[in-house]
Amino acid sequence: MGGTGSGKPMNLTLHVWRQAGPGAAGAMRTYAATDVSPDMSFLEMLDVVNEGLVARGEPPIAFDHDCREGICGSCGMMINGQAHGPWKATTTCQLHMRAFSDGDEIVVEPWRAAPFPVIKDLVVDRAAFDRIIQAGGYVSVNTGNAVDGNAVPVPKTDADAAMDAAACIGCGACVAACPNGSASLFTAAKITHLGHLPQGQPERHRRALRMVTQMDLEHFGGCSLFGECQQACPKEISIDAISRMNRDFVVASVMQAEERQVAGAG
Repeated sequence: MGGTGSGKPMNLTLHVWRQAGPGAAGAMRTYAATDVSPDMSFLEMLDVVNEGLVARGEPPIAFDHDCREGICGSCGMMINGQAHGPWKATTTCQLHMRAFSDGDEIVVEPWRAAPFPVIKDLVVDRAAFDRIIQAGGYVSVNTGNAVDGNAVPVPKTDADAAMDAAACIGCGACVAACPNGSASLFTAAKITHLGHLPQGQPERHRRALRMVTQMDLEHFGGCSLFGECQQACPKEISIDAISRMNRDFVVASVMQAEERQVAGAG
């Protein structure tokens, strides 16, 4: 898909997944998107298509969106089989129609993963991510008021790694792209973010154990380090975070087993 370099309007054919509700049967529906400006974002194009549907008395296509600035992670959808579409390190709301060419056919689907049930059309329930984060608990360190930036020394390598992990917007692209439906990259990013900072050390291993356990309870698939999650992530978070999560999880499991053994002996 080469895209267009001109500013001429395009005519496209959309094949969109439509599903009235969680228990309803879904199907692909075909719509024409005419006079599409290459400078439109993908969501703006869907807005125009929806205006036409409403004008004809048809229900608009439901899709998640909020900031439209690539920050909130709401806009996740599969576009021609790729999470967020053909541009790397780009969310759907940042994807512009110049990525496509006049006459293209575009298939638009929701995330396909058992823990992400479809609510309607392209909208899925990602509450499983919230429960994973909640399982991690809080940081018990009393941070108090804002302190001088140099009061708590943090090596630059750790600060950089923490910031890279904190870039995760929880969009779910990693899960949708993974052939196993694993949420390991998301969970690892959240664990790694705090695990690199001094304030996150007291609960570091306990947090990993709880979050990984919750991830399994949500029925996400196992990670085989296939790597597609890293390629699909709009924030380019590395799968190195998964290796760190696995180490913390193993350490936490050993610590828990030792605690149980001591408790049993007492």
